[in-house]
Amino acid sequence: MQIELPDIGTRARIDVQGDRPMDDDEFFEFCAKNQEVRIERDANGKIIIMPPSGYETDFRNVEIVRQLANWAVTDGRGHASGDNTEFFLANGAARGPGAAWISASRLEQFSEQEVRKFLHLCPDFVVELVSPSDRLNKVKAKMREWIDNGVVLGWLTDADHRTIYVYRPGREPEVLVDLEHIDGEGPVEGFRLELSRIWQRLKPSGRPL
Repeated sequence: MQIELPDIGTRARIDVQGDRPMDDDEFFEFCAKNQEVRIERDANGKIIIMPPSGYETDFRNVEIVRQLANWAVTDGRGHASGDNTEFFLANGAARGPGAAWISASRLEQFSEQEVRKFLHLCPDFVVELVSPSDRLNKVKAKMREWIDNGVVLGWLTDADHRTIYVYRPGREPEVLVDLEHIDGEGPVEGFRLELSRIWQRLKPSGRPL
C-alpha cells in the first residue's frame, strides 16, 4: 500500500498493516483514528496525507461554506457541507472538497447509518480553495476528477490571485479574474458567492488588510 505524505510534517499516526489497498470501511476507520490531518485516497488506492490549512486559508473556506450553507437553507432544495467530510467516487477515490452541495432528493437513498459516514455519492456542486501548500496543477487535476465522476459545476478558487476556474462537464475550464461575486448555475442556480471577504488578506491580528 502506498502512502503519500505532504511537503510539511504532520502528527498523523500512520498505522497501516498489509500490502493491499484499504476497502471503504477500513479507510473510514483509518481517517477516524487520524483526525489530526485530512486524508484522501486516490483511484489506485494510494493514501494521501493532506497538510492542515493555515489560518487565512481556513478563514476563506469558512466564509465560502457559510455563504453556501445560508443559501442552501433559504433555497431548500439541498444541503451544503464543508471540508470535514469525504465522498467515495465511482473511480474508487475518496475525496473531500472545500465545500459541496447535494440535492435533498439524492440523499433519500441513504439510511440513517450511512449518512453518518462518507457517502458513496458525488456532489452536484463543489468548491475547492487553493492553499499556499497546494500545487495548482494537482488541484486542477482534482477538479477534473470531480467533473469526471459526476459533479455538474465546480469552482476552483485561487484567492491569492483573485481568480476562479469554473469547471463544467465536457468543457474546458473558464477562467474569471478579479470578480466582485460569482453566480451559481445548474444545480445551484440562485446562489451568489460574494468574494470581497474571500479576496481579503489577513494581518497577524486576524483583521483584514
